[in-house]
Amino acid sequence: MESALGLWLVACIGAVLLGAIVLWLVSLYNGLVRARNAYKNAFAQIDVQLTRRHDLIPNLVEAAKGYMRHERETLDAVISARSGAVNAQANATANPGDPRAMQQLAGAENMLTQTLGRLFALQEAYPDLKANQNMMQLSEELASTENKVAFARQHFNDAVMTYNNKRESFPANLVAGMFGFQPAALFEVEDPGHRQAPRVSF
Repeated sequence: MESALGLWLVACIGAVLLGAIVLWLVSLYNGLVRARNAYKNAFAQIDVQLTRRHDLIPNLVEAAKGYMRHERETLDAVISARSGAVNAQANATANPGDPRAMQQLAGAENMLTQTLGRLFALQEAYPDLKANQNMMQLSEELASTENKVAFARQHFNDAVMTYNNKRESFPANLVAGMFGFQPAALFEVEDPGHRQAPRVSF
């Protein structure tokens, strides 16, 4: 009788311990899922702002075309860089945090910023273009969007850092390894000129 009672107590204690371990593992797993969802949601904000940025650029080029007929190469470079950035954005949107997709996005956005910088630099030689109301409005909207992209990027990078820290910390790293939680990449901008909106002066 006593041995049966002892076995029953051992079984109960084992079941409680097993239940506690399962709950603890579930808690770690759910924490990783929440952190991953947080950085994916943060990327959605970048996606919105980049889409707005990319949508403004054809209008900007169109406004400049009438005044900068002899700068066709620069205008074409802006449109080409925009196309590359749109494609890179689509890849990053499909895989937020994926190192390759984020690297391509950063490179494409850097290229777009550089070509826009050349366009705004050339604009200085065209006083009528600088004074054009449509061009002024589009430039202001673009500068405002650049600021929003920078804020959204910072929020995304903070969320990625939180996720990566959680994923790499013991014992969550054991759960991350078992369930395939991959490291997420930051949206880093290598070109210091992209950390600020393109300079627009009137």
